Order: sequence, then C-alpha cells, then structure tokens
Amino acid sequence: MRCPMGTFEYTIRAGDTLFGLANRFNTTAQAIMAVNPGIDPNNLRVGQIICIPEVTPPPTRCPSGSFEYTVRAGDTLYELAKRFNTTVEAIMSINMGLDPCNLKIGQVICIPKAMPPECDGMYYVVRAGDTLYSIANMFNVSLADLMAANPGVDPNNLRVGQMLCIPKPKC
Repeated sequence: MRCPMGTFEYTIRAGDTLFGLANRFNTTAQAIMAVNPGIDPNNLRVGQIICIPEVTPPPTRCPSGSFEYTVRAGDTLYELAKRFNTTVEAIMSINMGLDPCNLKIGQVICIPKAMPPECDGMYYVVRAGDTLYSIANMFNVSLADLMAANPGVDPNNLRVGQMLCIPKPKC
C-alpha cells in the first residue's frame, strides 16, 4: 500500500481503535477515514495497513520560562512543584483554570523553569545525603550565612537536584 503525501503507513495492532489512533497521532477519526476510503472503523484487523495523516505539532502552549509537562498517574501539584524546584502557586499562575484537586492523566500543563536564587558566591546542586550542615562545612561557610543566602529553603527538607547559593566565605 502506498500512502498519499502528507500521511504515513501504520500497521494495526491488537486493541487499536480509530479513536485511539486519532488521539495517539493528534488527528481525528474522520481525517483517518478520509485518507483510507472504504475502511470499516468498526472492523480494524490486526496486520491491516492504513494511512495516518501527519499533523505538525501545535506550537507550545506554555509561556517563555516554562515547559510542557504531561500529567502521569500519582502526580500532584505539590509533588510536581517539589520535583521541578518551583511552587504550587507558580504552577497555578501560568495554568489558568487548572483545578489542583483534579489533575487528569495525560493532561498537559505548564511548569515554570526553576530559577536559581540570586547568589553572591557560587551555586551548588544538592546530592543524596547532603544536609545544610554538611554543605556549610564542605565550603567553609557558617550555617547561618548559608541559610541567609537561601531564604525559603527548608533545612529539614533538602531535595536532590535542588540548587543552593553558597556565599563567599568570610575571611
């Protein structure tokens, strides 16, 4: 089978439906049927080759300084904020109308990119086993100075991958 320009060949697998294929390939069942005259949408056969219209991906829906994220099973805004070093409020502010209590698997939301804190010193990325005390010792700075350089950081809840500001040591 030769598919027309602007389409590609697809071999039907067990469990495929026209609606499912349309969703997977970002098109419609009607568009698939239009390029496959005579196809029976209620009788797709495993091994059958059909043509799927190619669709250019839509432009990103997220504002500059953020990225698209597809919600997975078990995701919560709190967990996403923690994972991506941002806040629930920041996620909510760029996802107008988002219901934080009703995230749906497959839903695409925008996540603000983590911005490092203003830093008069250097940056350090938290590793497994780090504590603020061990980081302060590692860089020969006081715990008080380290905490002052990282306002809002919970000293009892450092996260692997979290970016911290290490202030210049006082001589």
